[in-house]
Amino acid sequence: MIRNARVEDAKAIAELVLVILKDMEVAFLEEFGEEKTVEVLMKAVESPTYRYGYARGIVKEIDGEVAGIAFGYLAEEENVVDLPLSETLKSLGLPEARIFVDLETYPKEWYLDTIVVNEKFRGYGVGTELLEAVNRAAKEAGANKVGLCVDLANPKAQQLYKRQGYEIVGEQILSGHDYYHMQRTIEK
Repeated sequence: MIRNARVEDAKAIAELVLVILKDMEVAFLEEFGEEKTVEVLMKAVESPTYRYGYARGIVKEIDGEVAGIAFGYLAEEENVVDLPLSETLKSLGLPEARIFVDLETYPKEWYLDTIVVNEKFRGYGVGTELLEAVNRAAKEAGANKVGLCVDLANPKAQQLYKRQGYEIVGEQILSGHDYYHMQRTIEK
């Protein structure tokens, strides 16, 4: 079942986001370690406006378990999606820090910030279902384009996105890694 994320999903969301953060080798992870990063993310999920806040998330659930997640937002919201992290860190008695420092979005798109499938559920079409749900979320938000970044070193993901109608529209560097920026036009 595809559904909106909930605060109760915080642990599963945090553990799946950790997969991405490890791949990106973000400095936040080096500074705080995996356990503390998961704790911070679990608390931050409670903030609906946060990048990984429950209100921005889509969950694929299988047999009561979170099989995959997708998080995104409109490009014009990029300047506010990380603001709640400061309050979360303060509430946990941690110093000010940022997970992301690079801008990711292209103008006038709904940006798919994160999509991750639990390893146990890979190969069952979970990613494809989440991408279809993303299109609906973007349409509901009034966008006619969905954008995302995919690591140049991940051709399998690139092929998945191409099969879903995404095209490479540029390249950018995020956390010191090279990415393609891909977009898909959706009908309103």
